[in-house]
Amino acid sequence: MYKTLLGSSGFRKGMDLYFKRHDGQAVTCEDFFAAMRDANDADFSNFLLWYSQAGTPHVKVTSSYNPDSCSYSLKFSQEVPPTPGQSVKEPMFIPVAVGLLDSKGKDMPLTSVHHNELLQSVVSNGQPVSTTILRVTKKEEEFVFSGITERPVPSLLRGYSSPVRLDSDLTDSDLYFLLAHDSDEFNRWEAGQILARKLMLSLVADFQQSKALVLNPKFVQGVRSILCDSSLDKDFIALAVTLPGEGEVMDLMEVADPDAVHAVRTFIRKQLALQLKQEFISTVKNNTSSEPYVFDHHNMARRALKNIALAYIASLDEPELNQLALNEYHSATNMTEQFAALAAIAQNPSQVRDDVLADFYKKWKHDFLVVNKWFALQAMSDIPGNIANVQNLLNHPSFDLCNPNKVYALIGGFCGSRVNFNAKDGSGYKFLGDVVLQLDRINPQVASRMVSHLSRWKRYDEGRQALLKAQLEKILSANGLSENVYEIASKSLAG
Repeated sequence: MYKTLLGSSGFRKGMDLYFKRHDGQAVTCEDFFAAMRDANDADFSNFLLWYSQAGTPHVKVTSSYNPDSCSYSLKFSQEVPPTPGQSVKEPMFIPVAVGLLDSKGKDMPLTSVHHNELLQSVVSNGQPVSTTILRVTKKEEEFVFSGITERPVPSLLRGYSSPVRLDSDLTDSDLYFLLAHDSDEFNRWEAGQILARKLMLSLVADFQQSKALVLNPKFVQGVRSILCDSSLDKDFIALAVTLPGEGEVMDLMEVADPDAVHAVRTFIRKQLALQLKQEFISTVKNNTSSEPYVFDHHNMARRALKNIALAYIASLDEPELNQLALNEYHSATNMTEQFAALAAIAQNPSQVRDDVLADFYKKWKHDFLVVNKWFALQAMSDIPGNIANVQNLLNHPSFDLCNPNKVYALIGGFCGSRVNFNAKDGSGYKFLGDVVLQLDRINPQVASRMVSHLSRWKRYDEGRQALLKAQLEKILSANGLSENVYEIASKSLAG
């Protein structure tokens, strides 16, 4: 936020003064703030509230356009939710980077904005800018842009200029427009994520009502527009075509439904893979390299994009595509690409999957860090009934319950599988409860970390709540329970 408000040169001036004043000293956040303010003679008013007030600000934005005066307004309201010990919060200093897009998707030149009855120029070096920083410091404020000749689509919070929760009156059409055209990569990604979350929640409702699932063609086209835009950074494309995680979507639900969310996310992934099959295949082939491993941005981005495309097409479980993934596994010249190919193959139960997992272990069994990744990959699998495989891996010669990292990889990894850990029969919860009691006699600190996976029992339906509570009660009733585990389990049960 300092850099957003002050620019790169202003931020550097603040850093220079900070080191000049405090080199070798024990310093505070207030010292850093003072250096930034003094070096730039800046008015930061209530900025220090970011350090003294807990909680994430919730910002709402509404917009309106007046064609007669060629003006466009953005009205902001902010609220910081109450937290223990701080029931009443003051308005925060929130820098909001804003751009306006015209009907062709181009950034509009911005010259001035009215705020608090004052007209502020936003030009730079005498030239209009495409992005300006609005300083939202009150509970409610309005900013009015002049010289706007058509209704724009606002690009809000560019570059994630403040760590806030943002709600706006952007329509789905606006979001698809931003996804296709915004020059700010963060907002282009964010538009896709918002649309994906809304789509997934809508399809979850359909799934729960036993309705047929249908993927919005606009969403497919939005992903296609990203995937086929050669002007974009490949690392960005890889992030932009990655769907929100199941846990992220469940957090938006009043009652989390792991089965429905998993079914919907799987449906969307396979539909995207099916409808964009040729695009994904081309992406894999165009980003495959037989050159030696190079650690730089270009090659990291190339690998990231190829690997996500490979995961998509392998999800279709078609012989030709499975063979492509297998070829990628065998021809990989580095760990990143070989492991990504292994993960793609491991999505679908088959003899090939078993053979490749065994081959990978044989190659890397003497490297414990790689073996931990191998454990985690299998533990997190969404293959039906995967708990049996995880239980077998407890007896694997390379697994050791006394080794915390192996526990985090296998047991923690299994808890990361929303569908298998949250199995309706409670088998996942029972497995974790039994392991926690074993671990508590070996390493109470590790055991207490594992208990936390049972702590969010109130998020689920009544059936799962009862099963989760039963495991917490079982743990609490055990003889000789450590203080570490007792504290976490008792607080979890109390909710």
